[in-house]
Amino acid sequence: MPVARLVWSPELLQYDFGRGHPMAPARLDLTMRLAAELGLLESPDLEVVAVRPAPDAVVETVHDPGYVAAVRRADAEGVADPARGLGTEDDPVFPGMHEAAARLVAGSVDVAEAVWRGAATHGLNIAGGMHHARRDAASGFCIYNDAAAAVQRLLDLGAQRVAYVDLDAHHGDGVEQIFWDDPRVLTLSVHQDGHTLFPGTGGPADVGGGGAEGSAVNVALPPRTAGPAWLRAVDAVVPAVLREFRPDAIVSQHGADAHARDPLSDLRVSVDAQRTAAQWVHALAHELCEGRWVALGGGGYAVVDVVPLAWSALLAEALHTPLPRGAELPEHWRGVVEEVSGLEAAGHLGRGEVEFTPWRAGYDPADDVDRAVLATRRHVFPLWGLDPYQD
Repeated sequence: MPVARLVWSPELLQYDFGRGHPMAPARLDLTMRLAAELGLLESPDLEVVAVRPAPDAVVETVHDPGYVAAVRRADAEGVADPARGLGTEDDPVFPGMHEAAARLVAGSVDVAEAVWRGAATHGLNIAGGMHHARRDAASGFCIYNDAAAAVQRLLDLGAQRVAYVDLDAHHGDGVEQIFWDDPRVLTLSVHQDGHTLFPGTGGPADVGGGGAEGSAVNVALPPRTAGPAWLRAVDAVVPAVLREFRPDAIVSQHGADAHARDPLSDLRVSVDAQRTAAQWVHALAHELCEGRWVALGGGGYAVVDVVPLAWSALLAEALHTPLPRGAELPEHWRGVVEEVSGLEAAGHLGRGEVEFTPWRAGYDPADDVDRAVLATRRHVFPLWGLDPYQD
């Protein structure tokens, strides 16, 4: 059995909103080029598979049939449907839109099924993570919600509890809404405060619907939160709640847009800090659910010097062969980046370990991040029988 199963084929680059749109397919292309240069794709522990677009029946496990029909119609006729989020500035209509988005769904569903059935320990779809799409509308560069579809497939296959951990700079609102009333699904999102960033949701008091209180967990961080404080926030909430929830599988979204160089957020989280968080999620999957871990991409718009580094490191982590921190990046890859983009490529894979102060060291009421973390803990921890003030 392979350690990891990765969905990849050039057809995934067809999810393309057009020239000038932040969701540039180049971010995937450069990631896979770097993974190849680093030798990751040649690992005997990795299985790389291509997928066909998901049939409507699969997409409709998390989307209304009327919405799927609307996407097909907008695709075929090239006509906007703003009421359903189609043809907007964020989600312009493009030829082949339905098939491109349905292929992302197929990829995340494929690796979720492989992990559940024991065909692989871990599954990855870096092209996935389209967490803003709602049951009946596109939103925030997301046509269909492949992350929710992966969670739903795990439930349909027999999982009793599935944890969804979202580390994107933007709140994972679509997944949360789809499972708002379902106590079998824990949606845990660490993101920039919605008062300062799209989609404007994900406050600490949002804890899930009736009968599912505590199943939604939101850590809303202030702008300019840097890597050490971000890791402190993740450490203060994620492990404790996951251990109480005891998931049968973990689906995580690793949007790289919390980085300081990302043009669409105001956080300051380094690649090294993002790698550390991925390592924690990986370790929790082994601790809590026999390694059943589905890792997805997501946001990330610093196409050259952030996304390829973060997601290549994610793949290496899933293969149990983490890349050396601060390692020099392949010269050939750097040359390709500069030729394709005209920009100078990053020279090294981060700078090294990120030191942070764990929550157990004590709460600082003068610190903005600590206040945000405590707000989440106050709303959520008592619902799980946990003390908001203790480690």
